[in-house]
Amino acid sequence: MTYFPMYLTEYPNKDTALPLHLGLNNLPAGYPVHRHDFLEFSYVVEGEGSEIVNGEAHPMVPGTLTFLLPYQIHEIVTSAAGRLVLYNCRFGMDLLMKHVQDRDQWALQLLDEESGRPPFARLCGAEDERMRRLLGDMLHEYRGREPGREALLKARLTEVLVRFDRSRRAAGSASPAAASPGGGPAAAPSGAAWAIVQHIHTHYQDEELALAQLAQRFKLSVSRISELVKEATGRTFHDYLTDLRIRLACSLLASTELSVAEIAGEVGYSSYKTFSRVFRQRRDLIPTAYRTMIARRNS
Repeated sequence: MTYFPMYLTEYPNKDTALPLHLGLNNLPAGYPVHRHDFLEFSYVVEGEGSEIVNGEAHPMVPGTLTFLLPYQIHEIVTSAAGRLVLYNCRFGMDLLMKHVQDRDQWALQLLDEESGRPPFARLCGAEDERMRRLLGDMLHEYRGREPGREALLKARLTEVLVRFDRSRRAAGSASPAAASPGGGPAAAPSGAAWAIVQHIHTHYQDEELALAQLAQRFKLSVSRISELVKEATGRTFHDYLTDLRIRLACSLLASTELSVAEIAGEVGYSSYKTFSRVFRQRRDLIPTAYRTMIARRNS
């Protein structure tokens, strides 16, 4: 039987003015393989286990903060000794858009999987204590209904993500990356540009997604859509869309038993031959060879 990871699209408050959900969760048996169309971070406060992101495992121990992008496949495994207790926050891309539009470097690099930085960081000592206080205060605000609640939650979320970015940098696990994939443009992209990019992120698996469809949706010319995508990402629409699809394909090849034909359809290609050709152009390997390489690396 073909195995499909869960695809989550909903969380509490997703369709509200503040698309954010925060909880303190007890996981006695981990969490199964899944992916989702929203951003997520978790912070371990008790217990021990591991998390596997796109086929790569990292420890889950107190002080581990993990930040996950929408197209990453992941699961949590608890140790044989017992449970994991962790904060978990799911939130919409909208809550990062202002920082991205302002070209805040930390926000741009959070969304850049090509940066080479891992999706997790370990906070110790004073930094761990600070994060626990911060998340405890954030959870208190989330559960309450005091005036200014949304403003404080946004501020707390920003601080969590900035501190995560700093911790990854301090760990020195990878060299600094460019401000955006492909180097990025010098000028700040407009709000319209990032609205289009966000739509692409949400619908990149749709076979019908094309410049003409975007032009109709956003009531702009095809050439203007092309300019705005280039403005925001530093890439052409075709390159950006292809990159998202191939990244997801790599995740599925590494983390599932789906056939290559099934993966082609899952990531937005109606033609197996087209998918295989594009994949080889991007990864210098055919999909089956890529899957074999990842399996050997993880064995």
